[in-house]
Amino acid sequence: MLKSLGRNAFLTSLVGRLLAVYLKLVRATTRFATEPAEPYTLIDDKMPIIATCWHGHHLLVALMRRRDHDFAVLVSRSADGAINAAAAEGMGLKVIRGSGGRNRLKSAKKGGAVGLLNMLDALKEGLSVSQTADVPRGVSRRCGEGVVKLAQLSGRPIVAVGVATKFRIDIPSWDRARLPLPFGRGGFVLGEPIFVPPGAEDEELEACRLEAERSLNDTLKRAERLAGIAHG
Repeated sequence: MLKSLGRNAFLTSLVGRLLAVYLKLVRATTRFATEPAEPYTLIDDKMPIIATCWHGHHLLVALMRRRDHDFAVLVSRSADGAINAAAAEGMGLKVIRGSGGRNRLKSAKKGGAVGLLNMLDALKEGLSVSQTADVPRGVSRRCGEGVVKLAQLSGRPIVAVGVATKFRIDIPSWDRARLPLPFGRGGFVLGEPIFVPPGAEDEELEACRLEAERSLNDTLKRAERLAGIAHG
């Protein structure tokens, strides 16, 4: 069904725009608590940044941006990616289409190489970028190498973003996607910026990847606590 929808540009745009309107409603009616109290103080002097989150949380992350902080978001070329792209555009964001993955040849065919180059160009122009960290269709909650490589090549920091709403629908998908619901509590947390040295070799790159993974898990857990989501 999604593939059929993705081939219909009008319906894809319509669904995406409606999703953007709905997410704005969620943002307007949710009482968000933040950590730190003024999150952008962590990154104001480090712009542009590479904002990253786990799959299934990316649309809410886009809603939490400050009005004067523009983003270019990386969106896959899949059918559901077309809807996400339309939603992001409906929220006033620039969209970069591309895909990631462990198989470099497959990723390149899907536009991964083009997406990487476009993100590098955006960062050079002073525009922050946003992408999900985990490898698509891979092991959920494992940070991939792509975001670390982007940070190394650009010299810009990785900033993990955690966003959660108490009222939501948990979707039983590989990426643990959540549909936020309005009129409740929410949490928004930014992690400490992570810089990747330009000359980093395999061992140091892996250390940076693990640091980003820990930051992603930590920011999400803290955001859930702020939203009033209990952990067992």
